[in-house]
Amino acid sequence: MSRPTHSTYPRCLAVVPAYNEADTVASVVAALHIAVPRFDVVVIDDGSTDATADRAREAGAEILRLPFNLGIGGAVQAGFTYALEHDYDYMVQVDGDGQHDPGEIVTLQNAMAQNPGVDMICGSRFATDTGYIAPVSRRTGIHIFAFLLSRLVGQPVTDPTSGFRLYNRRAIQLFARDYPHDYPEVEAVLMLHHHRLRMQEVPVRMFKRGGGVSSIRSGKSAYYMVKVLLALFVGLARRRPVPEPGGAAPVAADHGI
Repeated sequence: MSRPTHSTYPRCLAVVPAYNEADTVASVVAALHIAVPRFDVVVIDDGSTDATADRAREAGAEILRLPFNLGIGGAVQAGFTYALEHDYDYMVQVDGDGQHDPGEIVTLQNAMAQNPGVDMICGSRFATDTGYIAPVSRRTGIHIFAFLLSRLVGQPVTDPTSGFRLYNRRAIQLFARDYPHDYPEVEAVLMLHHHRLRMQEVPVRMFKRGGGVSSIRSGKSAYYMVKVLLALFVGLARRRPVPEPGGAAPVAADHGI
């Protein structure tokens, strides 16, 4: 896996959690190489039973294979641990199902470059009218979570379930040591706030899934909502480790990262 050699470049990693995404993962990896050529790419194969790992490797990604399916939280935390252990300054999380547009990573980069005190930039489908339409059951849950989180963290949150996020070194340190499992995105926003790290949303374009099956199907939406709400309330009282102080590497001139 090639890495930039110019000393002024921060080290950047794209993490692609994937479970049985053989139909789409190769195109996601190829699009990342085109859109952000200075990012290394690692696919976290979360115990897939299909050819996900083979397709990703053929497309030029590094592969981290988990021995069995941990779920999205465990897979993403494996990505944070990989980023921390390999000394990356920035990490972007991109789904393996083709929903996220790698071309929008530059939007996340620009937002972080323009707001140096922000630790996580979250791509939002709902900050403006991007044309993305979620199923009614999912949309209801998203609005409830957004309402609660906005009041808990004291700033507007429009897309708390988005997994399209860019993290700096401080956020990587935090989440490598402690990251929610099961349905982690909502609770991760609250964790960030508890540790006095900052987040910001930016509107981005997203697509419908290009293949595979969502872990949150219509029959599980009510269960998903209840479980995430419980996790939020438990998270309010939970003691968590605080990451070591320290910022990310200096921001490069072209798109910040």
